[in-house]
Amino acid sequence: MVIHLDRQGARRIAVRAQLLDARRPTDLVEVVRQLSFVQLEPTATVAPTADLVLWSRLGEAYEPDDLTTALERDNSLFELGLMVRPMEDLALYRAAMAEAPRYESTAKWLDDNEEFRGDVLERLELDGPLASHDIPDTSIVSWPSTGWNNNRNVMMMLECLMARGEIAVAGRRGRDRLWDLAERVYHADIPTVPLEEAARIRDERRLRALGVVRNATPDLPVETTRVGDAGEAATIGGLKGEWRVDPGALGQPFEGRTALLSPFDGLVRDRRRMQDLFEFDYALEMYKPKAKRRWGYYALPILHGDRLIGKVDAAADRGRGTLVVHAIHEDAPFAAEVTDAVRFELENLARWLRLGVELPN
Repeated sequence: MVIHLDRQGARRIAVRAQLLDARRPTDLVEVVRQLSFVQLEPTATVAPTADLVLWSRLGEAYEPDDLTTALERDNSLFELGLMVRPMEDLALYRAAMAEAPRYESTAKWLDDNEEFRGDVLERLELDGPLASHDIPDTSIVSWPSTGWNNNRNVMMMLECLMARGEIAVAGRRGRDRLWDLAERVYHADIPTVPLEEAARIRDERRLRALGVVRNATPDLPVETTRVGDAGEAATIGGLKGEWRVDPGALGQPFEGRTALLSPFDGLVRDRRRMQDLFEFDYALEMYKPKAKRRWGYYALPILHGDRLIGKVDAAADRGRGTLVVHAIHEDAPFAAEVTDAVRFELENLARWLRLGVELPN
């Protein structure tokens, strides 16, 4: 069976799946379960990415300390590879952790540094949680790289041990991750789901979080958007190729709202899907020279109903105690009620940040 959708219907499925419709959720852990992960990206021009994503869903009821509590005290969430996931989803990664390293060069480096590995584990057992700079480098062979990670032996060993499930992120001190033995961080009763079954379940979770997705797309950094055979085959009017749709998302009512999104938000992370479904022209311009930016260093996409309608160029000026809105870029001229809704959201954002707001005339 192939499901036939029009573009508006597909957009509404995508928005609803990302919890950006009018039915605001109320529970932090349930939001992360639905989204499948929340990315930890350190840029904080307005607010850290994870906080901005969660605020876009939960509103002013969300406080950044809530995420810290869930990760470090309640252990209802865990951090893996700079992504926050529900603790029960650890079961879907244990089998992969037990596999040999993906790259032969990594396996050889670990074999050459078996004593170093033991030193790191012993230090964490005695003194953990520790930041990477608290752990001595006793490596025999340096990490081979011509790039950023060259000779960052302690950090690379920690990353490898996390990937193997031997250690885990226990918390943070500022931006520094604190590392400890996995048995002290992860719940002891979480099972191991076999590799193939875990991959299938992850595909299903990913599709539930996205609602509708085109499988024939390149893998994205951080997390793929491919979903294998999950869900049902679908076509979308006016778009080529086969899509996959979450059958649980079909036939659901939709009521939209206005939301300001992180540049790394799940609704826009797959730029090709964003362009196909929303016909939205957008790129994160923080890496471009200032003279070549169209929308600003860290422009926030604006969602209104089931359409992406513009971008907000804003920055939190903590020294002045102000959220400075440099520009509101309208893809097409806003109706008066849309302008009011966008400004209302900017005022909400400033209040949540405990800042005043400076809006353009």
